[in-house]
Amino acid sequence: MSEDDENNDDITTEEMLWERIPQVEGLDRANTYYELSARIYARGQYDEALALAETARDIYTELGNASPSEGLAQAYSAIGYNLNQLKRINEAANAMSKAVELLRESKSPLAIDLACTLGEWWFSSKEYAKTIECMTECVQEHLVEGNDSGAANDLHLVGCAQIELKNFEKALDAFQEARKYFKGLKEVINVGRCDQKIAHCLIELGDGEAALSAAQKAVDVFVTAHDNHRETYSLLELGKAQILAGQEELGLDTLDRVLEIATESDSKDFEFIVEIERRMAVVLHQLGKDEEAEEIERRIKAVADIVEED
Repeated sequence: MSEDDENNDDITTEEMLWERIPQVEGLDRANTYYELSARIYARGQYDEALALAETARDIYTELGNASPSEGLAQAYSAIGYNLNQLKRINEAANAMSKAVELLRESKSPLAIDLACTLGEWWFSSKEYAKTIECMTECVQEHLVEGNDSGAANDLHLVGCAQIELKNFEKALDAFQEARKYFKGLKEVINVGRCDQKIAHCLIELGDGEAALSAAQKAVDVFVTAHDNHRETYSLLELGKAQILAGQEELGLDTLDRVLEIATESDSKDFEFIVEIERRMAVVLHQLGKDEEAEEIERRIKAVADIVEED
């Protein structure tokens, strides 16, 4: 079949769906609206696809027990995906949570994948407690399935949410557990990601020596992998750990290295640059180099006033 024939077939199929709507009722009508929503979503017309999915949901709801719960769940998930594309993330997460609830009630194998998506959306919405609740349940489901990779990714997101809530001990536990699974699977980059986060948590908990070890492991992984982006953030944790462990001069050299990488980038992250320079100023004060520290503080004030303005 030629490409033109395929396109014509797609157009005809959609036309047939529109023509079917006045001819059908009940479950068939709901399914038709859902199918139309899916096709229009694929074309990127999210407002129209959302309206169709909402119509399908309303019909499934009106049918009650006469409609399988999977139909209502798929309508809610379609609403969620469209809202997500429209950048209405919190609304998307609320819709997806209803889909997950319905699928879990019916013991559907589709529930776990949608639940993982939901956890990511809760995190994007800064609903960190909901992220933890959702992903903790996903961890258990993945472990029952024997899916260690899924469980490890779930735990990593749990740890990130715990960091946002400043629950550093709980975050540390999550990252250490995730690391164990990633290491068993020989997922080297993901082990390095965990080591970076472990170092961050240990720094916040005041354990400089342990943080130093974890941060160095992360740096070694990303240098070996030539992953420059992750190497930069691991070096930041290494510098912070060195300072915490009493190696101020070494830490200052590491932060200077991070600063050099950050300022060489074409698209400069000024918030990141200001954070590094502030840390360097603190270390310089500790070393009695107040004049150098004050010069940095004076110089970055103009940038800080811009990037930190509400």
